[in-house]
Amino acid sequence: MNAKLSLLWETKNKDDEWWSSFITSPIAIAVNFLVVDFRWLTPNMITLLSFITAIISALFIIAGGTVNFIIAATLIHLSHVLDCMDGQMARYRNTSSLSGGFFDKLTDQIQVTIWFGSVGYAAYIQSQNVLPIFLAFIGVAFYSLRGYIKYVAINTQMSRDSRYLEKLSSKTSEINQGETAGLGFGVLANLRWFVGEQRKILLFDEGVFIFMLSLALLLNALIPMLWVFAVSQLFYGLGRGFQRGYQISHNQEIRFEK
Repeated sequence: MNAKLSLLWETKNKDDEWWSSFITSPIAIAVNFLVVDFRWLTPNMITLLSFITAIISALFIIAGGTVNFIIAATLIHLSHVLDCMDGQMARYRNTSSLSGGFFDKLTDQIQVTIWFGSVGYAAYIQSQNVLPIFLAFIGVAFYSLRGYIKYVAINTQMSRDSRYLEKLSSKTSEINQGETAGLGFGVLANLRWFVGEQRKILLFDEGVFIFMLSLALLLNALIPMLWVFAVSQLFYGLGRGFQRGYQISHNQEIRFEK
């Protein structure tokens, strides 16, 4: 096995999201194989390029039309591949930084808002009905609430135990060490991993959004996708809020799954 490819595969996030697991992250590894040794190309540059690509894709969505939607779907996937590449490159070079991770997550959040906002607008232009904008607003708001709930829960736990984050980080590392598929594993092992990964589609996280957005654009089915987005985020936003509140009030251990 190629040593460079093996090292790059080790940089793959062990808890990748659904679509990232078997599509965008492996593609990112393949592209990194070609460019990771270009020292002038930095992870932060790739993060910026991913963000710019996402903005351009939103402009094509707003422009509307079948051809523009196809271009937008392609650019959305390109943006997500680049989003996977920056972290992989940083880990491969051992140059990961707190600021890099911060801006990566910040741009991810902004991209979701831009994408669904532009889809809501495009669907409004098509239907002349304000409902798509309302659905996009509900989806983005409650998707953001999921992150806010996590922050509030961690802050609450820290007030009880100042070493909570240290303990949480240790547990997360232990969970992510058990990779059971990929390079060096057999066909059956990879097949079992592939089947097991499919349950993540129900989490409706960013990886699922990439798939939903691109498919809706290709099929020109924007409003049905917005319904799925709004309902799923409403469910998870409220559900996680009540769940965390119950766990905190009963002093239960909180697991921060996606």
